[in-house]
Formats: sequence, C-alpha cells, structure tokens
Amino acid sequence: MGIHPGLADGTPPRPSQLWPHRAERTEFDGPHGPIAALRTTAPADATVLLVPGYTGSKEDFAPLLDPLADAGFEAIAVDLPGQYESPGANDESAYTPAKLGEVVAGLAAGLGPRPVLLLGHSFGGLVARGAVLAGARIAGLTLMDTGPGQLPEGGRRAALALGEPLLRQDGLVAAYAVREEVSARFPAWALVPDEVKAFLRDRFISSSAAGLLGMADVLRTEPDRVDELAKALRDNNIPALVVAGENDDAWSVPAQREMAARLDAPFALVQGAAHSPNTENPGGLLEVLLPAWRAWLSG
Repeated sequence: MGIHPGLADGTPPRPSQLWPHRAERTEFDGPHGPIAALRTTAPADATVLLVPGYTGSKEDFAPLLDPLADAGFEAIAVDLPGQYESPGANDESAYTPAKLGEVVAGLAAGLGPRPVLLLGHSFGGLVARGAVLAGARIAGLTLMDTGPGQLPEGGRRAALALGEPLLRQDGLVAAYAVREEVSARFPAWALVPDEVKAFLRDRFISSSAAGLLGMADVLRTEPDRVDELAKALRDNNIPALVVAGENDDAWSVPAQREMAARLDAPFALVQGAAHSPNTENPGGLLEVLLPAWRAWLSG
C-alpha cells in the first residue's frame, strides 16, 4: 500500500487505492463466478491486463488507469478468483499459478483483436508466468516485483507462516484484526487515512479464506520455473520486461535482475519505490513501462 504525495496545487495527498479514475467497474466470466474488473473506455490500440498480488485487488492499479488510457492503452485491472469482489473455489488447491494462469489466459483470449500486454505484480507475476505457460496469446509480458519461485526467508514469508493458523482457526475477521494490531506498531500506519483502512479491511474480509491460504502456500512452495518461461517466450516470440522497486523487500533486487538475465529480458528499477511501484511511484513506473510497451507494439 502506498500514499501519493500532495499535488503541486496544494491538494492533500490521496490514498492510492482510492485514487479517482475514469475506468468503469465491469465483470468477465470466470470459472467460479464473475471476475470483477476496472476497465478504461477511451479509444486504444492495445490492451494492458493488470494482475494484482497476494491480498491485493484491481484497485491497486487505480493510479495507473487514467495515465494508461491517456497514453493510448486500454487498461483492465482484475481481481483474481478469490480476491475481493471475484468469488473463488473453496478448494485451496485451486489457487496455484498454473490454475489461475489458465484463467488469465482465458481472459486474454476473450479480449478481442487488439494486442494484449500482460503485467503481473508480486504473486500476480507468478500467475502471469502461469498464463504464458498455459499458452496465453499475448504481445508482451511484464513481471513486476516478483521472483523466480517461492519467497525467500524474511519478514514476508514469516508473516505467512504466522498468519496461517490464525486464519484457519479464527477466520478472516479475527485474522485481519491481528494484522491491524501489528500495523499499528509502525508510525506510518497513523498516516493512513481512515477511508483507506476501511477499504483494506473490507477487501481482506471479502476475499476467500481458501484463496488466501492457497496463495500463501504457493508463496512458500512455488518452484523456480524461469527456464520453462524463457523457452515459452522464445518459442512464441513474446518480449518481456522485469521491473522492481529499488527497495523491494519481498524478492531481492539481485534475484530479480538475475531472473531478467535468464529470460533474456531487460531489467529496470523504479526509484522511490519498494514492493509496489504502482502505488508508491506510479509516475516513475510509467516512465519505465510506456517506452518498452510502445517498442514492442511498433516492432
């Protein structure tokens, strides 16, 4: 989660997930019910399909939606099955990158004749990889703040292990109450507006418990499939880009740089960002993405 700085005209800072935009709320057919999405409507030559990370949602891309539309791209940000407003299966095994990747590949196939560029953030990057391995018909792949496999040892992985028994025994509401208690120990939490705190709580408790547990298991067990992905990209002539916030605290920046080299893909850092450049420095992220995407399309 990130907060935008104040605007040049003195407008107070706005919460990034609630950043105003012109995109419309829509739904696509999914395997367990409708897949909720935010979709821009301006004329466009290509579509960007945006896949969020663990405990995330389509709103995490709110700061990017209007700028992408203004740059000539149709932007579609989704909730994966089991996330926020997209219902999911009650089976934890339904939330692997392979199975969710098939869902994303199906979405991409149904978007019409325009080229589709796929961006996956964090856990969503593993899903985007799964989509390519499932044969997704895309014109380019961007992996953002994601890694070659499971999360390395560190605070994020430890939090998953601590949260699992609480979620299983006491449910979503109790699990989120503990998350809030932990967050309150950090000074930055006091700066988060109340409406953002309310949104984050609603998003978490509206998600599928099986989905949260299944995705958390993936983040602790997913194997390295970079070589498989590299072959799929080569065989299908799909260009790729790896992007990371300069202070990412999930997968290390060196690990992501090495992944890019194995994929024979460019690697770019977003300054002033950590694990979520889409909310922490969306302008800096767009300065990386737009030239690469335009080059892919023109090429």
